[in-house]
Amino acid sequence: MANTYDVILSRRSCRSFKDDQVDSALVDKIVNAGLYAPSGKNMQAPIMIVIRNKAMIKKLAKLNAEIGWGKSSSDIVDPFYGAPTVIVVLAKKDAHTYVYDGALAMGNMMLEAEELGVSSIWIHRAKEVFEREEGKEILRSLGLNPDEYEGIGNCCLGYSAVDKPVAKPRLANRVYKID
Repeated sequence: MANTYDVILSRRSCRSFKDDQVDSALVDKIVNAGLYAPSGKNMQAPIMIVIRNKAMIKKLAKLNAEIGWGKSSSDIVDPFYGAPTVIVVLAKKDAHTYVYDGALAMGNMMLEAEELGVSSIWIHRAKEVFEREEGKEILRSLGLNPDEYEGIGNCCLGYSAVDKPVAKPRLANRVYKID
């Protein structure tokens, strides 16, 4: 087991994934790390939708690109960078800390992925995708009420097709102390 601090310092966002699918047992561990993220009043507001179906990932990528870049369907660039697995994190809106809780779940999953040798990236616009009728229909197909949930993020997983980038220097003057 790696040192948590080292995992935090080594994780980088992946923007080019191989086609190789992540083993389902590893995905389960990554999801479980998200389920164990802290949440306000332990309400456990976040839910995860694990998507390994290529057609569904392509559909979500198309919606995401339209929202993010205003592209027509013939001009779509894959905002998921070819990731073979996408975990969509949504959270129940009745928990007052649902956005933060979902963000913590995303962070936990990306750190666990790094620990397991799986590359990841957080892609935004899950909120907007699941506010659209196409997104609401996906939730309904899973027996979820789309009015109860808000999209927090897309945790894209896979194996990097390129070398991990070197960390950029941290910006100065970001820590203030009161002793």
